Amino acid sequence: MSLAEKLDALREGAKKRVPEEKRAVMGKATADLRASGILDRVAGVGATLPAFSLTNAHGQMVQSADLLARGAVVLTIFRGSW
Repeated sequence: MSLAEKLDALREGAKKRVPEEKRAVMGKATADLRASGILDRVAGVGATLPAFSLTNAHGQMVQSADLLARGAVVLTIFRGSW
């Protein structure tokens, strides 16, 4: 199954699980973000990010430079819940 097919299946499943009023809120939020021009500032695949510091799951500050010194870094961002 291709990525596009998997995403289509997720969307169809969401239609059954997520109430219409919540889907409308999420759809408006997505449209508002697109209209804001934010996509013009999104880092693309393979882009180099600026140095950063983040708190890890244990409440400790982690520097990107320290992680990169040990090898490649994969950064995952969870957007939270609606």
